[in-house]
Amino acid sequence: MIKTIEKEKDRIKKVAHLLYDGARRVRILRSIDWPATVKQDFFAKGAKELPEISYPGFDAKPTIDIVREARRMIIPVSTIDLWLERQANSIETGARMLAGVGTPVFFENSRQVYGEPSAPLRYIPATPLELAQSIQDVIDQLARIDLGVAPSAHLSAEDVAKEIRAAVSLHFAEDAPEVTLVDTLSANALATADKIRIRSDARFTDRDAAQLLNHEAYIHVATSLNGRIQTDLPILGAGHPVTTRTQEGLAVFAEIISGTMELDRLRRLADRVFAIQMAIDGADFLQVYGYFLGRIGNPDQSFENARRVFRGGVITGGAPFTKDVVYLFGLLQVSAVIRAIFSAGRSDCLRLLFCGKLELQDIPALCELATMGLCRPARYLPPWASDLRSLLALLTYSTFMNTIDPAPLMVVVQKLLENAPIVQFQEQK
Repeated sequence: MIKTIEKEKDRIKKVAHLLYDGARRVRILRSIDWPATVKQDFFAKGAKELPEISYPGFDAKPTIDIVREARRMIIPVSTIDLWLERQANSIETGARMLAGVGTPVFFENSRQVYGEPSAPLRYIPATPLELAQSIQDVIDQLARIDLGVAPSAHLSAEDVAKEIRAAVSLHFAEDAPEVTLVDTLSANALATADKIRIRSDARFTDRDAAQLLNHEAYIHVATSLNGRIQTDLPILGAGHPVTTRTQEGLAVFAEIISGTMELDRLRRLADRVFAIQMAIDGADFLQVYGYFLGRIGNPDQSFENARRVFRGGVITGGAPFTKDVVYLFGLLQVSAVIRAIFSAGRSDCLRLLFCGKLELQDIPALCELATMGLCRPARYLPPWASDLRSLLALLTYSTFMNTIDPAPLMVVVQKLLENAPIVQFQEQK
């Protein structure tokens, strides 16, 4: 019996190592990134011409060969083998997506793993487009609220770097990622397990800095480091397309529960979904750039937003990169799963959420793997998941509110306020 169990463990470990070897070849975001000269040329030409993009070729065969070798040892019947099969499928689709970069083939594979705005979601009767529209509708209803003067982007990249360095040093100790300033970067900041890069000319609000810490460091860096210690299951240390929804859902959930989320951030997430649908319907880069410019009035950021939609896809429209549809659905899934974990009395599963790069569907398999001694507990958790008391209180309140229809009470309050004068408070000196 013991020999049989050890033989099974060896098989699982061998498959996990093979899949890791295949996954680390499929660096999607790195492969489809645009050099800084593309933006420079775009604005030098008055933002009137389509960007010219070329991508390095990608040979999918070596990755597909590795995945096929792994599949020879997978029997997709048990919970663990079904988990391994999902990883294999995701890695192969990612490789085929990169092999078709700059063509409609890229889009066809992208929509398989990330979804698309108009495709019905599993488990809930909605599409990403409808989720985005619901966010936009709520924001429009809140437009009457005076939120005061928006905070200025007064923090320099160096200011933010100092703040992030101090926080990650305290949280990750000897594993803390290096925080560096770089002259060119496709976003204001990007993180890996070992490094957080911040664009030197970027400017931030105080909320931006806290959001960056909670999203990039406490989630993306943490799950990368936790995946790195999974020596028996190294595939947990390699992000690939199927893990994206949960990773980004966790990161956005972290922004909300840490109090660093803003309405403008939610609006940006919704706008990305609308823009992807525009591109699918045939809008080219210039038209999507114009859409964002009309929404935010910032040429530089409008370019970056449009770049997210077209990187790897067809610049003339019809075949975009659909990754950004995962954020809102990922948030919805993560929120529901965390609540369900507590309702079921399974706080052990919360720690598993951070043990590496995974999707929510993997949890039963990871429970089995943990009992076999193959999956190690997460070493690093975000602060809000380390102390379960506040999280449990918030989730209890959220569950309680969801059982009540607030509409009748809202009508009463609206009538109470109909004739109440608006109070203009004087600044305290």
